[in-house]
Amino acid sequence: MPAFTFEKISPPVRRAPTPAAPKKPRSVISQMIDRIAERRARRTLQDEHAMRRDEKLAE
Repeated sequence: MPAFTFEKISPPVRRAPTPAAPKKPRSVISQMIDRIAERRARRTLQDEHAMRRDEKLAE
């Protein structure tokens, strides 16, 4: 005979997935920052390509 017993714990109740929150429109500042970052990335790539071309011409 056991000296103690455990209480049965029922499994957690499964809930329906929460609906996704509607996306907020991005603020004007965020859009401006994105545009600046995109232009900077393009410029960096163009500079890298130009440097490679110069190296090939020098050889």
